[in-house]
Amino acid sequence: MRTRETDKICHLISLITEITNHTGDGDMRRTAKLKCEKQATTPAVTSTVDLADLRFRNLLGKQGWAQLPDAVRLRFGKRLNAGESATYAGQVLTCRMKTCGWMLAQASRLIGAPLPLDRDSGVAAIVSVTEHGPSGGQTWTRIYARKRGFPQVIHSAKRFAGPTGLEEYLGGGFGIALCVSPIEGGIRFSSDHYFLQIGRLRLRIPNLLAPGLLTIDHADCGGGRFTFTLALRHSLLGEVFFQHIHFCDQANKPGGLNHD
Repeated sequence: MRTRETDKICHLISLITEITNHTGDGDMRRTAKLKCEKQATTPAVTSTVDLADLRFRNLLGKQGWAQLPDAVRLRFGKRLNAGESATYAGQVLTCRMKTCGWMLAQASRLIGAPLPLDRDSGVAAIVSVTEHGPSGGQTWTRIYARKRGFPQVIHSAKRFAGPTGLEEYLGGGFGIALCVSPIEGGIRFSSDHYFLQIGRLRLRIPNLLAPGLLTIDHADCGGGRFTFTLALRHSLLGEVFFQHIHFCDQANKPGGLNHD
């Protein structure tokens, strides 16, 4: 029997397939641009944001929250009911990794492959954020089309807990304690430390054994568009991994994506 989560993943993969089949490698960037331009015709977010979810606001503080653009506050201040999802579709513009970064991505398959496995760019990407009622956190599902093979599906869970107030669970008991801060045009999540959770036992991974400083930037571009930038930097090896994706807000309409 198919579960609700399975149906959701199948729907997201069908969206990836729809984007890929519609565009093709030659004109993917042009179609993504046209799609985002169409999104820009939707009414702009007003300065009065209907705030229903205070969790990210509490992490940033009143002053930090006030620095965010209205569109970013709307995305991170929108309360979803348990089981509801917010979906964003876009395109991977850049994905690069050193050899050590590629080896890290392959090794991380043992805990669910939380990093992209390929250096593919110009491919479709979809992110779905689902409210997880039992934990009071969020389940993040990222799907990346691949030039060879099936799309890669990445799962992680954000929980508003721990010493920093926000943690991301990757799989196999591994997780990241995250700090949240405002940046120009958006919000940044940065790693404070990595840990291994075994039952009630929590082990902090020493910095010497950690993969490096992880930063994830969400920057608003206006008109319902934003960028997602993930970077992993090691103190000795420099930039190990970098990914830059352009996303558009999706209207809550049945029938998938509109390519008109």
